[in-house]
Amino acid sequence: MSTPRYRRILLKLSGEALMGNGDYGIDPGVLGRLAAEIRDLHDIGVQVGLVIGGGNIFRGAGLAAGGIDRVTGDQMGMLATVMNALAMQDALERIGIPVRVMSALKINQVCEDYIRRRAVRHLEKGRVVAFAAGTGNPFFTTDSAASLRAIEIGAEILIKATKVDGVYTADPLKDPNATLMERLTYDEVLARKLAVMDATAVVLCRDHAMPLRILNIFNHGALMRLVQGEDIGSLVETS
Repeated sequence: MSTPRYRRILLKLSGEALMGNGDYGIDPGVLGRLAAEIRDLHDIGVQVGLVIGGGNIFRGAGLAAGGIDRVTGDQMGMLATVMNALAMQDALERIGIPVRVMSALKINQVCEDYIRRRAVRHLEKGRVVAFAAGTGNPFFTTDSAASLRAIEIGAEILIKATKVDGVYTADPLKDPNATLMERLTYDEVLARKLAVMDATAVVLCRDHAMPLRILNIFNHGALMRLVQGEDIGSLVETS
């Protein structure tokens, strides 16, 4: 097996990715398949950090639109990401991969508090690290948390795993003429208001020259092929 292109990555998974074909919650089959793909990366020496959204369980912004306090709603959403991270920890540990869940909220009866230097040490020791509870602050998405953690741990690339093959000129599910954009810059993403990540996350990556790759996590083996050097999906860079 070839030497991996990247030594350390940050993988961003949406909470919706864990639902499979369901409308809510976690599909154990999907969870197991994603864990197996992460195990394959671990087995070739790639250090993996994870950020998982919480939209399969709870969306704070949606509840805030119904009248609940936005800060309270976002805090509830952060707790949903902790639940997803714990589920992924269990799935990975069942197949022999050591994992640490680190939360931006203090909840140390179920996982560790997030400390950057400790997180880097876990990665160096060959443990997968799941970063939970977003940034620990309301009004920031898990996309922003993924950008922030990728920069903090010195990841070589931020990989956003989605349900589509990359960034398109339009929604490919609605526009049959939409075409895949294989390479683009962060400034293009911002100027064209492309639905890649929220603007805060995009600016963080741009200002810290963090490359972003968007790919379809449901294409079996795509993650491994990317890490081994194949150009898959869309790459967003500073220039």
